[in-house]
Amino acid sequence: MKPLAYERRILIRALLAGLSGSTVGLVFLWTGHHDPKVIWTLTIVIVVSWLGFAFSAQNRVTFPLRTVSNMLAALHEGDFSIRARGAETPDALGEVMREVNALGETLHQQRLGAVEATALLRKVMEEIDIAVFAFDSSNRLRLLNRAAERILNRTAERALGRTAKELGVEICLTVETPHVAQIAFPGKMGRWEIHRGNFREGGKPHQLVVISDLSQALREEERLAWQRLIRVIGHELNNSLAPIKSIAESLSGLMARPKRPSDWEDDLSRGLAVIASRTDGLSRFMNAYSRLARLPAPQFRPMEVGPWIRRSAGLDPRMQIPVQAGPELTIQADPDQLDQVLINLVKNAVEAASETGGGVNVGWETQNGTLEVWVRDEGPGIPSAANLFVPFFTTKPSGSGIGLVLSRQIAEAHGGSLSLENVAVGHGCEARLRLPVNKN
Repeated sequence: MKPLAYERRILIRALLAGLSGSTVGLVFLWTGHHDPKVIWTLTIVIVVSWLGFAFSAQNRVTFPLRTVSNMLAALHEGDFSIRARGAETPDALGEVMREVNALGETLHQQRLGAVEATALLRKVMEEIDIAVFAFDSSNRLRLLNRAAERILNRTAERALGRTAKELGVEICLTVETPHVAQIAFPGKMGRWEIHRGNFREGGKPHQLVVISDLSQALREEERLAWQRLIRVIGHELNNSLAPIKSIAESLSGLMARPKRPSDWEDDLSRGLAVIASRTDGLSRFMNAYSRLARLPAPQFRPMEVGPWIRRSAGLDPRMQIPVQAGPELTIQADPDQLDQVLINLVKNAVEAASETGGGVNVGWETQNGTLEVWVRDEGPGIPSAANLFVPFFTTKPSGSGIGLVLSRQIAEAHGGSLSLENVAVGHGCEARLRLPVNKN
């Protein structure tokens, strides 16, 4: 049997609640000695009152439920403007109405925040100069921004719904990412970096593809690198050619005199010696630059850390350098290049410590899968780290200015890094070389 509706069950219970009283009243009325007109009048009054109160009770119970139902339906449809009356009353029904109104306000604020966040996301996607694509499981385009339209040389209306192969961007869904390559897209050719990720929309898998143009950034970096190179080489050439030119003009004037002074041969000899010295300095500079520019790729092979550090620390005869040993381990590296790095760091530390009569110590440790080799000296420290890794910058009279630059290049070619900073306590400097332990 089909169950009775909730309203019918409320009505039946209301009728049953008044049934006993109404029945007793009617029994006393009809068994007494009353005028028939009075009996019928009172009977009608009792029955109508009984039924009226029953239907009124049904309505009083079901009407708030219909109100709540209508509010929930409005919230379901996205209409958050409706509010229930009676929320001010201090009873159970008022509490229900207050909670429903609070739910509507919360959903309204969440919807407003979601709309604003979506609008902001769309605005950002439209304005950024990075192409964004979204493909569904059948590799059909479902979303793109303006930068993506320029790459495809198509408007969104002509591109949406087409497959990646039809759009000429199939490579973005097949290569391992991140991927950098020279690619000719339908709307533009250049060097691109491709990133790809997965997300779900409506329970269905999608792929998000982000393509950034590296050509302009690389050209700008190349331009800045050339400017820095020309500035450094020009400065060094001017430093060498200016005195050479001045001395050459002086010697030319000396030789052109009809009557030379008695010590003209000494002046000539000293002038030629200065020219030779500056020429040698310029030659050393160019050799140093060539060495820096032609750093070969590291040849990785197994290398034991302990013997490498102990050997490098003991090569400088000017000072006995204690070694604080860490865990004995083997890494994949180029021993010749790392020897060059550590010997250079130790040499710099010994020279710094010699200025103050301090000492030098070397050690290593491992942290989070990284080997950290440190060289500490008790020298005067470094006044500023801004120019430490600028090529050809040096504070030493006979320095070439490429030692630290070359060391950092070697460290980065091994997937590591090199840093120098003053020690936190006392005086001196610490060089820290970081290398990956598990290098394939």
